[in-house]
Amino acid sequence: MSEASIAAPASAKDSRFNRGNRFAQFASRGALIVAILAALLYGSMASPVFFTSGNLVNILTSMALVGIVVVGMTFVLVVGGMAELSVPATIACGAILALSLQPEIGPVAAFAVAVLLAGLCGLVNGILIGYVGVNPIIATLSVGTIVLGIVQAAVGGVIVYGTDPETAALVKGRVLGVPVIVLVFVAIALIGNFVLARSFWGRWTKATGGNYRAAEASAVPVRAVKAGAFVITALCSGLSGALLGLTLQSARPLVGTGYEFSAITAVVVGGVSIMGGFGSIPRSIAGLTFVQILTNIMVLQGVRTPMQGFVLGLLIALAVALDAAFRKRGVA
Repeated sequence: MSEASIAAPASAKDSRFNRGNRFAQFASRGALIVAILAALLYGSMASPVFFTSGNLVNILTSMALVGIVVVGMTFVLVVGGMAELSVPATIACGAILALSLQPEIGPVAAFAVAVLLAGLCGLVNGILIGYVGVNPIIATLSVGTIVLGIVQAAVGGVIVYGTDPETAALVKGRVLGVPVIVLVFVAIALIGNFVLARSFWGRWTKATGGNYRAAEASAVPVRAVKAGAFVITALCSGLSGALLGLTLQSARPLVGTGYEFSAITAVVVGGVSIMGGFGSIPRSIAGLTFVQILTNIMVLQGVRTPMQGFVLGLLIALAVALDAAFRKRGVA
């Protein structure tokens, strides 16, 4: 058999592989955009309310509050931290402290203290996970339960109300027609994207999540980087909680329930690898956009909450399955 006859099948095989690889890349990066456009088209046909200004503002506001948490959660997944389950507690911490401390130290100081104390919860998570080596799920669930118990004891399990209407008006206000909360989210997303995509900390984060041992051997401070991801998420959660409390002008210990699931869903659906080492803020925001549009459509269609959870659960399962398939093909 001639060398030419052997080379021909090999060349054909490589060609088929390259075509398949290009298709996988398109599926990974382009399918979500197509899904968002399809959801927008379906929403416009399914309900005359969908494209009204009021509904679009509701979508943007809901996106902003969850989106701030999504920015932090992206760091956790990229660094290989699996998930951050103390988000409901840090959101409650931010919301309750931002309101309850207003009479004593003023609205601005109360806001700052609320976010910083939420960040302190993340620091505890980071030390347990990054330095002690506790499993992230166990650590964040334990810390979240403890913090939530402390918050409930501090307020007696009752609802806390705001006392500064001017701050509430500021947070609920708009700049050139855009809600202030949305502008805050955009600013946080831009900062998060710069850190993850353009800074040395972002490179360290991806290296730690991609190959922990290799990053450690390359003098990357892997423990600090892993701990830092949980601090970032806690600060984002505290900020989201403080804004939520000021918007509602009321807060209760369970105000943050479900935010961790919404954030994880958005990040995973956005194509951020649940195994760590790969992801970006734009991908997470794209996932958030699709999930929020889909949820809004289901609400407008009168779909019951359990069925909404079922649909979102299927999305997570599909996204994780696709992530595993693309990893086998070497597609990021």
